[in-house]
Amino acid sequence: MVQRISTGSPFEATFGYSRAVRHEDTVYVSGTTGYDYATMTMPEGVGEQARNALATIDTALKQAGSGIEDTVRVVYYVGDRAHVDEVVAAVGPVFRDIRPAASMLIVSMIEPGMKIEIEVTARIGAHKS
Repeated sequence: MVQRISTGSPFEATFGYSRAVRHEDTVYVSGTTGYDYATMTMPEGVGEQARNALATIDTALKQAGSGIEDTVRVVYYVGDRAHVDEVVAAVGPVFRDIRPAASMLIVSMIEPGMKIEIEVTARIGAHKS
């Protein structure tokens, strides 16, 4: 059985995707940017955008019966090489003890204010193993 999870972002309906999809004990979370969905604003700083993205991801994972601590793979899409240190400072404390497989790519974002997009895969209960 597949469970599709929405965070209510208007982009999910516009683009036609789910924030996350759970299949058995695996949760695939779509690329998530740093929007503050309560205010529908994008913070200026890449660190704050990264923290917002991780909060949105954790919310989606919790809806799937998981959490950020179950992350086994993370991919960072960063809009400028100059932002890498600030991204690492924001995500490092979250993933320091989790230690998922990770990749970071420098890419062109679809909106000018977007500086980072984060995608994760989690396995429910992975943090216990």
